[in-house]
Amino acid sequence: MKKSELLFSAILIPVDYFMVFLAGIFAYNLRFFSYFTEIRPVFYEIVFQQYIKVIFFVAAIFVIIFAIAGLYAIRNTRRVLDEMTSVFIASTAAFAVVIIIIFFQRELFSSRFIVLTGWVLAIAMVMFGRLLVRGIQRALLKKGIGLHNVIIIGSDNTAESIVKQMYKRPQMGYRIVERISNFDEDAQLKVNGKLKESAIDEIILADTSLPKEQILAIRDFCNDNHIIYKYVTDLFEIQPAHIEINTIADIPIIEVKRTKLDGWGKIAKRLFDTVFALIGMVVLSPLFLLVSVLIIIDSQGGVFAKLKRVGVKGNSFKLYKFRSMVRNAEHLKQDLVGMNERTDGPLFKIKNDPRITRLGRFLRKTSLDELPQLINVIRGEMSLVGPRPHEPEEVQRYNRWQKKLLAIKPGMTGLAQISGRSDLNFEDEAKLDIYYIENWSPKLDIQIFIKTPWVVITGKSAS
Repeated sequence: MKKSELLFSAILIPVDYFMVFLAGIFAYNLRFFSYFTEIRPVFYEIVFQQYIKVIFFVAAIFVIIFAIAGLYAIRNTRRVLDEMTSVFIASTAAFAVVIIIIFFQRELFSSRFIVLTGWVLAIAMVMFGRLLVRGIQRALLKKGIGLHNVIIIGSDNTAESIVKQMYKRPQMGYRIVERISNFDEDAQLKVNGKLKESAIDEIILADTSLPKEQILAIRDFCNDNHIIYKYVTDLFEIQPAHIEINTIADIPIIEVKRTKLDGWGKIAKRLFDTVFALIGMVVLSPLFLLVSVLIIIDSQGGVFAKLKRVGVKGNSFKLYKFRSMVRNAEHLKQDLVGMNERTDGPLFKIKNDPRITRLGRFLRKTSLDELPQLINVIRGEMSLVGPRPHEPEEVQRYNRWQKKLLAIKPGMTGLAQISGRSDLNFEDEAKLDIYYIENWSPKLDIQIFIKTPWVVITGKSAS
């Protein structure tokens, strides 16, 4: 690891502490020295000197929870969305700890406003502080300071994508010093030469189709020369990471879980879906009414389209959408099969589908037509985040490995939707959805949930 990485990771500790402390001070001033006192008069004023002692303690709790959450892990660079999500989760956990302490130690202070406001301000200010530190770090990386010298092995499309991304985004922290297609004897001599010229920090194997002996040789070379070894995984070959070990007659038995959404994960996800779907229905009710009126004015037919879709374990259900097509659109589909542009898999898609109404094109472009799926989420037929719900005739054409898409409930949005939407071919879409199924976590759901509006607003590959 680079000294700069150690430095910036160490700097984050006092920065986080100071930001939480500052948030506490701001919360105190908002309660006792602002217009809020006119709305809610002060009946019991907390002595500032005593309050400061409490904030010193609370800021320390936040830093400890941040450390437990891995927010001070030394790594090259961290994606902003990943870091901000982790900050939100860790801050909420620290807030919960503070609430518990207050519950048992009522003499600390009794202002609920300060506690709630301090939590919100702490999240905002810690995020601001970290963005400032990361901004400085990325500026230095763009100038070539603190970059990891890497060798890329591979010549396929995956290797090309990695190389282009590294050149395009120097703030990722990589400098490519050599690129080779394989690791034969000539390549090993070349790498040895580079190693003598300058320090090599990492070797990244981007082509998993290399012969096994070459892959082992790369690993051994990295071990011998104390170089970080990384490799690209083939999504086809990803093994389930969630296993459970029990014993029967003192013999270890390993159960391979289909997804982490078994047990408590399923309960947590259902709770998340229900709460936010109900909130969404209430908040968006005026928009529901407006769109309904516009649909009635624009074309003949009902407000909602009820489409047959396949959900978890192959069970069918009626998916609700705002109607964006003419009446009898499903019957007209048979006449348009020859115009299908998705010949790479079982999906049916026409770019300029003649069945779509004028208003329907707008609804689809903005994804407003999908809002009624909140009804499906509340009914337990769908989730806010998950694989795309597919049509029965599509499912009948799935390969064996693609049937894993039916292991969990389909979602209104998902990893595939935010990673390319309709631009992805079916195989890549299925790989991403299966990756989500095998690697689900609350954090991943929150990241997808947060990123979805940005993908819709920017119109990336709108379907």
